[in-house]
Amino acid sequence: MREPNDWRLTDQERYLKGVPLLWRSYTPASEGNDHDHCEFCWTKFMAGGVHDTLSEGYSTLDGYRWVCKACFDDFVDLFGWQVDRKA
Repeated sequence: MREPNDWRLTDQERYLKGVPLLWRSYTPASEGNDHDHCEFCWTKFMAGGVHDTLSEGYSTLDGYRWVCKACFDDFVDLFGWQVDRKA
């Protein structure tokens, strides 16, 4: 768990504190969007195994916001996330 003064924390608690997350393969939330970024470290998510990108991670149930595994592990306690097992 990281300290609350971690450089990756930029007021995400306004929209991510306590929200359920789902581990899944990356798919864009909207047409015309080919990638997303981790809400904390800005690692890129893309489908299809593109070099230097992630193809799976934690997302909000609507698939709009994504969190990489490293950031999830670092902030799970601080944000109180529960992982929803249903797709």
